[in-house]
Amino acid sequence: FNFYQNTHGHGIVLPYLGCKYITTMIDISPYKLVLGSKSPRRCELLSEAGFSFEIVTEDTDESFDVSMPVIEVAEMLAYRKADAILPKLSKDSILITADSVVILDDVIYNKPADYEEAFAMLRKQSGRRQTVATGVCICSHVDRISFTSITYVDMGVLSDDEIDYYISKFEPYDKAGGYGIQDWIGRCKISGIEGSYPNVMGLPMHDVYHALKDFLDNAKRDGIDK
Repeated sequence: FNFYQNTHGHGIVLPYLGCKYITTMIDISPYKLVLGSKSPRRCELLSEAGFSFEIVTEDTDESFDVSMPVIEVAEMLAYRKADAILPKLSKDSILITADSVVILDDVIYNKPADYEEAFAMLRKQSGRRQTVATGVCICSHVDRISFTSITYVDMGVLSDDEIDYYISKFEPYDKAGGYGIQDWIGRCKISGIEGSYPNVMGLPMHDVYHALKDFLDNAKRDGIDK
């Protein structure tokens, strides 16, 4: 990626130039697109879709009420991220935030804290179908929409040796569920996917593209800075 880093308070601002070989079908001007995520996968997906954007992040609490339906958690967290970041942005900004969770047996599998937790996560997912839910929030200072995209992932059977190899080599501690669909597990041990592949990477680009297009159409009609 072609970017540089600046710090502003507790947040991080990364002006991002996007992919110079692709142009988007959506006219962002006169607005400024901001991605509220440090995830390399989300940056890659948005860039490959042809968007130029800045990255602005703010540390947020990722806890949730255990009585909340697990399928609603990701969207709630994306909404919370937007609440934390939006006050830092100019009035001509359109912000995208997202959060992804892996769900198995009505339990959310977040990012593993260490080797042991990653190993236990992958052993439980071995040979099972899990749900990947990504919550997305698109907002400005005057309007906001949010939604959840769902993909079902069939994990092949993983031996203990394969789990150890994967964790030791790929160190998936920054990935929900303890694995990345774009690396070795995705190539060798995922037997099927029902739904969006980019959604499992962290950003459901089909849904984001069309939601952003509608959001921009409304902003240009109604005025984003009113």
